[in-house]
Amino acid sequence: MTTVLIADDQPLQRMGFKMLLDGTSGMTVVGEASSGAEAVRMVDQSRPDVVLMDVRMPGMDGIEATRRITAGGSRTRILILTTFDLDEYVYAGLRAGASGFLLKDARPDELIAAIRAVAAGDSVVAPSLTRKLMDAYLQEPAPTSEDPRLSTLSEREREVLEAIGQGATNTEIAERFTLTESTVKKHVGRVLSKIGARDRIQAVIFAYDNGLVRPR
Repeated sequence: MTTVLIADDQPLQRMGFKMLLDGTSGMTVVGEASSGAEAVRMVDQSRPDVVLMDVRMPGMDGIEATRRITAGGSRTRILILTTFDLDEYVYAGLRAGASGFLLKDARPDELIAAIRAVAAGDSVVAPSLTRKLMDAYLQEPAPTSEDPRLSTLSEREREVLEAIGQGATNTEIAERFTLTESTVKKHVGRVLSKIGARDRIQAVIFAYDNGLVRPR
């Protein structure tokens, strides 16, 4: 059973999400929060698998709530909910530790699929969109020193990390380096473990932060 916490300051929005999720096999809503601060408290209490996190809420917003939840070492995954006119918040949400984002006008089946993907440790940001986001929002100077975690990677693992940072899928990485997809999955798993990334999206951010990939 996948447990979900809904964090949104709009009661009707929360009700709609709750009706959908409670009516879906294998999912249950364990709580509703109307602010970021309340979401942080409720995650600590109920430890849900996934939080549907709105961005704009009174007091503490969804970005700060995401940052506090992930900084506390919680295993809870965060799925940011946004609208087209809030795209500038997406990168901030991912950097704060969210595992992905979904637009609020997504279809019900897309929301369900996204929750399941995030709960399984995957991201819901398509590789092509990942590249656009990073190119648009990561405009920082190149690092002055190498992160010591990079030295723990083998040459192949570093190549895989660079490919992840470029938005390549496992299939594309397998074709690029003439590997099987199962081998690529093992490499990706070791890379995430060695750099301390919660998921693939955090690995993309790590690659950009350390100059392995730069905005075009």
